[in-house]
Order: sequence, then structure tokens, then C-alpha cells
Amino acid sequence: MTQDAHPEFSAPLPSAPLVLPVPDLAEALDYFTRRLGFRVEMIFPADAPATAVISGHGATLRLESVESRAARQDLPARRQEVVINRLRANDAWHVGRAGMEYRDLIPDRLGGRFIASHIRIPGGGPTPDYVHYHKVRFQMIYCKAGWVRVVYEDQGPPFVLEAGDCVLQPPEIRHRVLESSPGLEVIEIGCPALHETWADHELPLPTSQVLPERLFAGQRFVRHHAKTALWKPARFDGWEAQDTGIAAATNGLAGVRVLRTKSAIESTAEGHAGEFLFWFVLQGELEMDSQAHGNHQLQAGASCVLPAGLGYTLRAEAGLELLEVSLPADLPR
Repeated sequence: MTQDAHPEFSAPLPSAPLVLPVPDLAEALDYFTRRLGFRVEMIFPADAPATAVISGHGATLRLESVESRAARQDLPARRQEVVINRLRANDAWHVGRAGMEYRDLIPDRLGGRFIASHIRIPGGGPTPDYVHYHKVRFQMIYCKAGWVRVVYEDQGPPFVLEAGDCVLQPPEIRHRVLESSPGLEVIEIGCPALHETWADHELPLPTSQVLPERLFAGQRFVRHHAKTALWKPARFDGWEAQDTGIAAATNGLAGVRVLRTKSAIESTAEGHAGEFLFWFVLQGELEMDSQAHGNHQLQAGASCVLPAGLGYTLRAEAGLELLEVSLPADLPR
């Protein structure tokens, strides 16, 4: 495998930015970029931007939302807990980076450790995105509905992710969202929850070289094709699993798979001893019963985080499909 990097692109900006509190970050960004010709260098966080670094005319500015500055506080201690999130018609979707709409699936971010977002682009068409990268430990995107055309550093020409496909975005890989179908929906999971998104205005995509085995901070890019992937027996009797290859590409750091039931099932587990276990119901209905946390009915669009040590029983009819993300890939018992 090859190790390749662009340290000149990831280096900090040469001048210390002037901090400028603003009442509305979106309006300030629009004014500085559209009216004054500044360009975005960094935005943080991507799902609900509160800080942006911009440059232009020989100056570097750090725009900070007044509201976020007032509410800033230390993150709570590292913890695991049950998080149930159900899709409702009146859910609040908020606009994040590049005009995408976000629904937060883990509102308290588990003490800042993980973020899970349900993202959509209702209108579709060209996306006002730019070449960028994320300073993360782990990040993946699963296409839930519609399609999206994207391009990644050293991974060849732009390609289309369709429903059921997913990608692993290794740390600091340059990429760009080009366009999407109307009604695009994706699930994005990353850690840490709060991470910086930096623009790269110097690297054109696609790059001239194709290096599928290139390592980015020890991880390899993965593009999972749902239509050609095999279904194999899962760890629960009566379940099948479609592995995405992310476990191998991260050397076991994380696992991403789609689970489905072949018939009506009732499965019991004593709990795991891992760092993170997340489920998103893609179709069907899942009943989860836990002596410690009661009974929960999870329909399509619902998600769940299960903490370490929690025993549970699952019940479902045939045809249930779940997106499962775990850290590590093989959850210790």
C-alpha cells in the first residue's frame, strides 16, 4: 500500500485570523463571500455551522456566531447511553454546510464523541459545494434514498452513489458533492462529534492519479455497491448481513453493515463491551425490549444507540432492514 499526503494543503493559514463575532453566521458568510469576494477556508461544525474562517484581500477572518459563543461550555464526560430517535412529520431540520438540511440523530453527541445525521437535499440538482476535507477519526456516508454524484481524491472520476450504497471517508481525504436527485437522503456518522471542515482551493478534483490502495491516516477509501454485494449469515439466527468492507479498510476500527430478517425473529443478546453501537431502521419495524429501558417500537426512519452492557431482545417480521455501525468492527462481549 502507498502512503501519500499533501502537508502543504493541510497546514494552517499563515496569518492569525481576526476574530469577528456576528449575530447570524449564514448572513455574514453570504455578505463576505458574495459581496466582498472572500472565500471559505474552514467551517465548524458542518451540520450547524457556528464558526467559519474566511480569507480575502490579504486578510483572514474568523467569524463566530454570537449565540454559539454565549452558549459555549465544556463537553460532558465521556459516556454511553440509550438514545432513541424517531422520525416525525414535525421534526426540525436545519440548514448546514452547502445548503444541506440536517436532522440530528444523537442530540447530545454522547459527550462529544459521536455525531449521526440524517441529511437531505429536497430539491436536488447541482450542489453549491467545494473541495474540502474533514479532520476526523472516522466518518461514513450511507445513501438512504435517491442518488448523489461525488468525487474523491485519487479515486478516479466522479461517480454516483445510489440508495443502499455507502462510502468510508478516511481522515482528510479531499472530496466534493457535485449534484443529487430530488429527495436525496443520506445517513452520516462520524467521530468526534465536533470536527473541522477545511476547504482545499488548490487541489482540483478529480486528480490525475488513481490510487485505490492509498492510505489516509491509516485508512483506505471504500465505495460499497449494494446491488452487487453478497448477503451472508449474520450473528443473530434468522438474520442476514451485507458487509461494506469498512471494517477491513479501517483495520477493525469500525464496522458498517446492513442487516435484514429472512423470517419473523426473536433474538436476545447480553450486550456488548464496545465503544459504539448504532442502528437506523431502513424499512420494516423493529421491537426492542430491555429490562433496564423498557419496550420500544422503531419504525422506518428511527434510530437507536445501544450502550455497552445493555441486554436486549429484538423482535421483527421478515423484511426488516437495519443499517448498523459499530466501533470497533467486532464488538467485544
